[in-house]
Amino acid sequence: MQRPILVTGVAGFIGAAVARQLLQRGEAVLGIDNFNSYYDPALKQARLTQLEQGSGASDRFRCERIDVEDAEAMALLFSSNRPRAVVHLAAQAGVRYSIENPAAYIQSNLVGFGHILEGCRHHGIEHLVYASSSSVYGGNRAMPFSEQQAVNHPVSLYAATKKANELMAHTYSHLYGLPATGLRFFTVYGPWGRPDMAPMLFARAILAGEAIRVFNHGQMQRDFTYIDDIVQGVIRCLDQPATPDLAFDALHPNPATAAAPHRLFNIGNAQPTQLLRFIEVLENALGHKAVMDLQPMQPGDVQATAADTSALEAWVGFRPATSIEQGVDAFARWYRSFYG
Repeated sequence: MQRPILVTGVAGFIGAAVARQLLQRGEAVLGIDNFNSYYDPALKQARLTQLEQGSGASDRFRCERIDVEDAEAMALLFSSNRPRAVVHLAAQAGVRYSIENPAAYIQSNLVGFGHILEGCRHHGIEHLVYASSSSVYGGNRAMPFSEQQAVNHPVSLYAATKKANELMAHTYSHLYGLPATGLRFFTVYGPWGRPDMAPMLFARAILAGEAIRVFNHGQMQRDFTYIDDIVQGVIRCLDQPATPDLAFDALHPNPATAAAPHRLFNIGNAQPTQLLRFIEVLENALGHKAVMDLQPMQPGDVQATAADTSALEAWVGFRPATSIEQGVDAFARWYRSFYG
């Protein structure tokens, strides 16, 4: 039997998209998800159904309902299935929710990630690719954000847990030789997106004739990155296991690399867009004008993000290139089809 690739959070937005692409190229995929109620589990089930029915690879795909926080279940999962690689995308997501419910982030993003690392350590995993976030750049205003910048000023617990994941993975790479790559995603959007994120919230409200909440009075800038570009970056990195940086200088350490087999990469569109421009493009794609409720900046938010993706391009020969117009049009068509 082909050793599977383990995809955690497989019913999530990015997890389902990554699993679909892996299946299409002939991989065996073992997915896990806890199907929590952070947002409507029906959307997660719909993604999973699409995977099971649309991939044409039902004999190569299996999903188990497991929470990464469950140490016993995770240990059994690794020992029973012997995955050859892991794409870890399960996490408690959302910056604002981390202000309301910090314990959920500690358990899922820290304790759960510890169980992933232990499984990788004990079962000969060839490569661990895990989701970090552009949120780690926190209070940094020097843009575009580069992996070589320090990330010592998180402004949300979500961001702090993602930085902690990077440090934990580096430690396992250093101590146990585990090849691990952390990917800092920048504002992912597209079909099958998360309902708690701006594109989905905006689309629902615009079509219902309701006001959309626009924070910092619209003076926000995001490096919106289309889901297909994220998936391409994830899989290309998966195929290129992290290696030690032979030029690593311990007297002048580079935060992006290490003497251990651990790497960090931004995956972003490198084309930051004003939030008001994003709303305008979405209005055009939906054929409706938005009613805007301008509000102040929210705690935990940052005013702008922009990715330097030169390291990713040098490592795997890829950089995201889907324009906002292309991506939003595809999202709007899916939204109308899925939600009617």
